[in-house]
Amino acid sequence: MKGHGFLSYLSGAGAAEPLSAARAQLRRVGVLLNLGEQDPESKAYIAAFLKQLEELGWRVGGNLQVDYRWTGGDAGRVHQHATELIALAPDVILAADGSHIGPLQQVTHTVPIVFVQVTDPIGAGLVKSFARPGGNITGFSNLSELEISGKWLELLKHFAPRTTRTAVLRDPSVTWAPNWPVPLVLARSLGVVVSPLDSGFDLGSGYAQHIEDAITEFAEKPNGALIVLPTAFAITYRELIISLAARHRLPTIYPSRYFVAEGGLMSYGPDVVDQYQYAASYVNHVLKGKKFALLPVQLSTKVTLAINLKTARSLDLTVPETLLAKADEVIE
Repeated sequence: MKGHGFLSYLSGAGAAEPLSAARAQLRRVGVLLNLGEQDPESKAYIAAFLKQLEELGWRVGGNLQVDYRWTGGDAGRVHQHATELIALAPDVILAADGSHIGPLQQVTHTVPIVFVQVTDPIGAGLVKSFARPGGNITGFSNLSELEISGKWLELLKHFAPRTTRTAVLRDPSVTWAPNWPVPLVLARSLGVVVSPLDSGFDLGSGYAQHIEDAITEFAEKPNGALIVLPTAFAITYRELIISLAARHRLPTIYPSRYFVAEGGLMSYGPDVVDQYQYAASYVNHVLKGKKFALLPVQLSTKVTLAINLKTARSLDLTVPETLLAKADEVIE
């Protein structure tokens, strides 16, 4: 299921080159991530990022210091952590998730920010265009929900052929995202009625009860399935969402493989490790004093499919051999 990586950037930004004496002094990188520090996915992302930086001549404890802040998907922490990182005077910041960019923009318009895991950075108002982002921000963008959601729906129908109803769990606080990411023409051709699952959520209080009520109500009728969109909201409440999907026996597709590692049925989405490796080349570009403004936003076209066989068995679902053959990761 893997795609072709990133659209090629040909300026040689990631090429390794010896550091001059003038550039050998300690440089500082800030990192703002949307998972927890002990999350296995966070560790994999950071390991890939640091490994690539080391190959480019940067070593933590040598000529590089990295300062981390972890939000764990909690939007309430983002502004505080953004302020703390800028106060440390980093040369460049690596930020995951579009919800982190706004708070960073509020505290700096000069420190270069390299983002990963951002969907539709133009629609979110983060950059002017892919080729000429403008300002102090560029990075690596996911395929939009509009581009990938048809595949989510097809995979659900292939995995659970009896599906006639699919709910989409969105983040109601994200107002710039497309109003409806699932192609309704495709849904009709597959015999599936698609509906949102965020109506009536109270943004002034915790989401947990609203999520539970909405999923429980949706699951009262048969032949239902669930699509979870890639948002910080989903990350924060992933344990609850996964447990509710299991309790109500809802076939569910998630945007990232870590949902599957924690018990979700399947995921289809961008190869995030790949994005962190490429992000290291942009960070290297900044640290070596090259022009940040020349770096375009690149689109991640490499996607992966993960399947949890144990969860499939618990739902009495038989995984089609064609899906197993295409899967990048199968969890027993």
